Amino acid sequence: MFRTIYGKLPANAIRREAAAPHTRPDDEHLLLKLCAAPVDEALRLMGSGDGGLDGREASKRAALYGRNEISRASRPSFMRDILHRLSSPLVIQLLLIAVVSAAMGELTSTAIVGGMLVLSVGISYVLDYRSGNAVEALGRRVRSTTRVVRDGVEAELPIAGLVPGDIVLLQAGSVIPADLRLISAKDFFVSQASLTGENMPIEKHADPSAGDSLPILELPNACFQGSSVSSGSARALVVNTGTRTFFGAIAERLDKKRDETSFDRGIRSFTWLMIRFMVVMVASVFLIVGFSRGNWMESLLFSLSVAVGLTPEMLPMIVTVNLARGALAMAGRKVIVKHLSSIQNFGAIDILCTDKTGTLTQDRVLLELAVDVLGEQSGSVLRYAYLNSFFQTGLPNLLDRAVLDHQEFAVHQSCTLVDELPFDFQRRRMSVVVDYENDHVLICKGAVEEIYTCCDRYQIDDGIYPLIGMIRDDLFEEVAGLNGNGYRVLAIAYNDFPSERRHFTHEDERNLILLGYIAFLDPPKDSTAQALVSLGDAGVRVKILTGDNALVTRKICRDVGLVVNHFATGDELSRMNPEEFDRTVESAEVLAKLSPMQKEQVVQSLRKNGHVIGFMGDGINDAPALRAADVGISVDTAVDVAKESADIVLLEKSLMVLSDGICEGRRVFANIIKYIRMGASSNFGNMFSVVGASFLLPFLPMQPIQILLNNLLYDFSQTGIPSDRVDEEQVARPRSWDIGNIKWFMMVVGPISSIFDYATFALMWFVFGASLSVDPSVGAPVREHAVRMFQTGWFVESLLTQTLIVHIIRTGRIPFLQSRASVPMLLTTISAMAVAAWLPYSPFASLFGMVPLPASYFLWITAFLLAYGAMTHTVKSWFFKRFGGN
Repeated sequence: MFRTIYGKLPANAIRREAAAPHTRPDDEHLLLKLCAAPVDEALRLMGSGDGGLDGREASKRAALYGRNEISRASRPSFMRDILHRLSSPLVIQLLLIAVVSAAMGELTSTAIVGGMLVLSVGISYVLDYRSGNAVEALGRRVRSTTRVVRDGVEAELPIAGLVPGDIVLLQAGSVIPADLRLISAKDFFVSQASLTGENMPIEKHADPSAGDSLPILELPNACFQGSSVSSGSARALVVNTGTRTFFGAIAERLDKKRDETSFDRGIRSFTWLMIRFMVVMVASVFLIVGFSRGNWMESLLFSLSVAVGLTPEMLPMIVTVNLARGALAMAGRKVIVKHLSSIQNFGAIDILCTDKTGTLTQDRVLLELAVDVLGEQSGSVLRYAYLNSFFQTGLPNLLDRAVLDHQEFAVHQSCTLVDELPFDFQRRRMSVVVDYENDHVLICKGAVEEIYTCCDRYQIDDGIYPLIGMIRDDLFEEVAGLNGNGYRVLAIAYNDFPSERRHFTHEDERNLILLGYIAFLDPPKDSTAQALVSLGDAGVRVKILTGDNALVTRKICRDVGLVVNHFATGDELSRMNPEEFDRTVESAEVLAKLSPMQKEQVVQSLRKNGHVIGFMGDGINDAPALRAADVGISVDTAVDVAKESADIVLLEKSLMVLSDGICEGRRVFANIIKYIRMGASSNFGNMFSVVGASFLLPFLPMQPIQILLNNLLYDFSQTGIPSDRVDEEQVARPRSWDIGNIKWFMMVVGPISSIFDYATFALMWFVFGASLSVDPSVGAPVREHAVRMFQTGWFVESLLTQTLIVHIIRTGRIPFLQSRASVPMLLTTISAMAVAAWLPYSPFASLFGMVPLPASYFLWITAFLLAYGAMTHTVKSWFFKRFGGN
């Protein structure tokens, strides 16, 4: 419905008659119809009048339309949230293993797997819940009210209690409480920055609109919920409330399910990759052990233990802790992370789409130029503009305040206000008459075209010349140049009158002398240019998506050094077919005059083209795009609907903060990918080792309890990964998921561990007497000891090689020499290796089916470890050079 109500309507659009005032109007174009109608007709169609609704009718309509509130994305309940987290394929797999283990009486296995699940799911829930609470705290506001006329009496009512047909009173500072049709207005200017991104106030009046071909937001006699009054006063008719407003229609779209992000896709792809390998592995082991030994219960127990060993059950915890550490680091930079997964997506961003206002610019209007008709700086123009703004008695608008703030002139006591001709929409100018230097001087300020119609002369320095047609055209080129540079331009003109004159009329705004122009702009931030350079160095392209006009946007881009080779407007995009649209948004650096839905479509198109998109915005018009992006970024001063749609909320609207966040996201991703590469390559190698050992050996290569213990100690060694150091080259460019690269890494590096596993099998069989396990000439105790010796030897070798290799895979450099792990990482890996070497000699050895190993065993294993490390580093270096990914 939103597209048809608020899209650009064709001139011949068929509009049905408005519904009766006592029933809910369902005419999509009701607001357009009311704006085109005279005021009396608009009031009649809405069943209202100058005295507003009576209380009884207002109550009926309140019951019919509901409260004037927008729909908000509700947080899921505790159970719904937990069930969603438990629906991950990896979690379901572990739950099934825990259930089967419990059914078989293997309580140790059940406890280990269950503990991992509770810890990982619990940590992610707690951290997400706390982040959500922090953002909600930002959105709490004092209950808002508005002035309403009911039963012919003015009253202060809650905004939520408004109904269609109410009459509201507006003045400077008022928030527009619903979608309105103005019925009277005086010097009325409205800020629609949160809706369109354009920070200049918009003139509004009560006269009927000239047609229905205008975009809805450009209707001159309509105001929209979410905007605010900059100056003047007005009475207005409430037309649409709640979800039927422009604002509400956008908010209602946000209830739809959010698209899967690149992080979600990456985790899902890796999970299914590991599940496929695990299914093949477990099925092979189950059948080989079952057929070779005939003990199918033993085969099932061993296969389940292998399944637990191959499952990266630490992945949820590693991911959550990494993201949590990233969130804490970013909190120190005044950034609130709503959704933890967005931190990694931050690091993967290769295109940042951002609004112009407040991001590139300072989000305030400044007087930039005061020039004569030739474009030269003029103190006279500035002084006359100052006097005009200083003496006008209405509420000063943004432009008046910019003039007064630019430079303060000492207004002598003898310089007094004589008369004033206030601004009105028809004239589009205002004048003051001041007693200045013994003359009465009328100083007129307004739109350039309107001032030109009032002038018959122009002034250069002290000379005054006739303003003939040819000269008028030449002088207007200067204005065109200022407009082309994105300035908001007003003209200044004056005329002298005898000091006896005390009263003036609009007729006196004739035969004026054109003095010059004042030009306004929202200037760029000082930090913007450096921030754009930093983002470019980090491999992030910046695209400007704005509702503001093209000229202003081009000017700001030039000022901050953003190279613009391609430029497109919303009107141009609306005429393109899908293929042209995709090509244009891919190549264009700036997209201006976009509607909220077009911003969303641009983000979706870029994501479809394979990019990871960050979108930064703070207005109502940004909410759909915030939700469509991989990372939605807003600020604490944004409208509530923008904060609700965002993944990350900044306490400072700055591109430099974003640059820091992107680097933090890349550090998080680098540490997550370390665990994934280690787990994937280790599991792939174990597949060859376990399947081969199960086929070749007459006994189990490792007892189920040993597999579980090995897996637990290895997982413990990985808990230092979240705090690990990250090499500079790993954060220099965007980091995104490449499941193909992970798969090739697994297939290339994984089998190296199997080489040394089989070397250990041979060592234990031929050197340390495991072959006695099949020698019928020895007693059963000797054969049993030989089996235990083999299993213990492989347990120690497997754990030592898996743990050591963490330091090889964690960096693309030479480990220990060019890149060293963090202290927590070193401590956890050294501890795990020390426990592995100690266990065969510990009091717990018999509990885990282990026997002491001879001292010479560790000499052999040391040689294996050195050879394994050297070979893995060589293959890893070749892989990164050949396939990339470091």
